[in-house]
Amino acid sequence: MVDGQRTESDTWDAGGMGCGELVMLLRVRLKTMPGAVLRVIAHDSGAPEDLPAWCRMTGNDLLAHDPATHSYWIRSRPDWS
Repeated sequence: MVDGQRTESDTWDAGGMGCGELVMLLRVRLKTMPGAVLRVIAHDSGAPEDLPAWCRMTGNDLLAHDPATHSYWIRSRPDWS
């Protein structure tokens, strides 16, 4: 997706990785790109519920989800410390 809010800086294809491992590695990736947008492709069946919940709990913004491509656009929070 290409618009002002969802233009990604990078894409990460997590494939069928389980959500536990996915969110741990996602945190590492997002921490290196404060304020930028990462497109995550996740095929795990729990991702549609787990990724939005994780974003809410960690202060990252889930900008969009495209179920057809298993894609999630997440803006990394700017204040990692």
